[in-house]
Amino acid sequence: MRSFFEAGAGEAFKDRLAQLRSDSERQWGKMNAAQALAHLCKGMEQACGDILPPRMLIGRLLGGFVKSKALTDDEPMRRNSPTVPGFVVLDERSFLAERDRLYGLIDRAVTTGPAGCTSHPHSFFGRLTPEQWGILMFKHLDHHLRQFGV
Repeated sequence: MRSFFEAGAGEAFKDRLAQLRSDSERQWGKMNAAQALAHLCKGMEQACGDILPPRMLIGRLLGGFVKSKALTDDEPMRRNSPTVPGFVVLDERSFLAERDRLYGLIDRAVTTGPAGCTSHPHSFFGRLTPEQWGILMFKHLDHHLRQFGV
């Protein structure tokens, strides 16, 4: 199972981010590259406990079932997977500022490791172990980088 906390994963993601350009074409979805970076920052901030979105009703109903499928294999996230409403980024963002912010969040998560993960429930999946947060961060970052071909 691939995890953000495996040795070298943080640097590998930063290398992929360095290939992303502000004008990179998305292969699916609606966000541009800067918006996707801001969205990724929100996901990392949730994993670190900086933002604590409430549980969604649909997550309370289906989150445990989906978690048992989504976080137990190395399959990438599906294209056009649902997004937590508060994580949708519609406004224009500075590509360089959001990329630098994401670099910082990656460095922070690498430094703190699994112990830096929140115990607050994920808004859809519910309670996650640090290992599950590592899998989710890996899959989420990979998903959006693949969205832009990097």
